[in-house]
Amino acid sequence: MPTCAAPPFAPGSELQCDARWRPHDLLRLRRLPSFDGEPEWVRGAFSTAPFVVVRRAQTAAGVVPIGVRGNGRAQRHGTWAEAGDVETAIAPEDLAASSPMDAERRALPAFALYAALRQEAHGLDAFLWGPTGSTGFELVSGLPVVTATSDLDLLIRTPRPLPRERAVQILSDLDSHARRAGIRVDVQLDTPTGGVALTEWAAGKARVMVRHAQGPRLLADPWAVLTTLHA
Repeated sequence: MPTCAAPPFAPGSELQCDARWRPHDLLRLRRLPSFDGEPEWVRGAFSTAPFVVVRRAQTAAGVVPIGVRGNGRAQRHGTWAEAGDVETAIAPEDLAASSPMDAERRALPAFALYAALRQEAHGLDAFLWGPTGSTGFELVSGLPVVTATSDLDLLIRTPRPLPRERAVQILSDLDSHARRAGIRVDVQLDTPTGGVALTEWAAGKARVMVRHAQGPRLLADPWAVLTTLHA
């Protein structure tokens, strides 16, 4: 996030990650709390589409770390919501059968690629997976945020270890589909310790960058829940 509001809880508060929602879930909110330093565009964006994305961050009880998106990549703001204001939570995998109502929107490369993967990417059949980024946001909000050059961002749930060979096969299959669509596909694995880029895991690196609520970590095994992450 280019900007982020200061946490609405005191330093030293007992922190946690609320299991009711996970990073990349889209939430519909009744209201959006206001904090000092909020960019001018935030109120207008939220009134147009009252949906936000869950950020990966530790928080105090009853507070949800969220991100608001506006027009373009420059308009991204990290802030906080109250748990009681959450009306609906939509996970990426909940969008498995979703597509835009308008035929012109469905023809955009990101949506066309997503439709093709649902039909042909049999390597994903064993996983829960779905779109994030602009594709997921448009499917939930109905706002036309996907463009002709938008990448397709995906999240794959991997609660159990993913063999490197399997990761290479999945990446190769996805890249083949993406080349035919003329855009990039960017995939994040959701592991027990955080988010890992599929490209990094498939590359066979000794350690990979894991996006954790306490910050990024370099780990050899993202499926080994280390006590140091909770120290």
